[in-house]
Amino acid sequence: MGNNIFLCSICNINSGTCNEDCKFCSQSVRYKADIARYKQKPIEEIIKEAKSARDSGALGFCLVTADKGLNEKSLEFVCNTARILTKETPELRLIACNGTATKEQLLTLKKAGIKAYNHNLETSREFYPQICTTHSWDERFETCQNVNEAGLVLISGGIFGLGESHEERISMLKALELLNPTSVPINFYHHNEALELKPNSLSVNEALELIKLTRKLVPNAMRIMVAGGRELMFGDRQSEIFANGANSIVIGDYLTTSGRAKSRDLEMLKSLNLTIAKSV
Repeated sequence: MGNNIFLCSICNINSGTCNEDCKFCSQSVRYKADIARYKQKPIEEIIKEAKSARDSGALGFCLVTADKGLNEKSLEFVCNTARILTKETPELRLIACNGTATKEQLLTLKKAGIKAYNHNLETSREFYPQICTTHSWDERFETCQNVNEAGLVLISGGIFGLGESHEERISMLKALELLNPTSVPINFYHHNEALELKPNSLSVNEALELIKLTRKLVPNAMRIMVAGGRELMFGDRQSEIFANGANSIVIGDYLTTSGRAKSRDLEMLKSLNLTIAKSV
């Protein structure tokens, strides 16, 4: 995979306000998980997080909202935030992750300075009705197609450990390959006691094999990113993800869970003689 590791940081600019019933997501209001909930994060806090990410070597900075998709109000908020960050932290490559989106909405984001759009398939088309009933897998796939048509960089992946079969994991990865994403975020389900799903039962060795499988089945992706659940899934074996095909990680905190200190990830990369990517 090479020695250059792409670092990305995510910023929850709107938290815990979603009305969908995705069983893996603590941001749904239906499950009443004990998380921070707010409509719009103050721009001063977003700028502070962006500068911290930049200073830690991150190239990607993702603006995440907790709703099914973009509406007029959230689109305006993301665009305004993107314009400000373009001036404050021009070194960062701005990514949006705002749910389902039309081609027109995506073109508006692009005009505001967004370079890439993250919309995960989450799991296979076959298994999706088991984890979400308020919108379809096909809507997710269509949004990813819209991203490609709008000329934004597509970031799309999924979650392992939701109770899906191995065949369903393969089905998801084959669907991702059809979309030709530049980056594939691999998440490992991080259980919250408020959620209906059972805890992730994957072993570390199984999780490492799934990274290998992702690289094999989505061979044209420039980056295989290990994202949510990394610390919980791999523990003291996190360094092994790179030998198994990963070349990108999320540093810092996640949406509703804490990551480990950025300094520890930087020390890990240094100990492995891996360098931080300086350009996309």
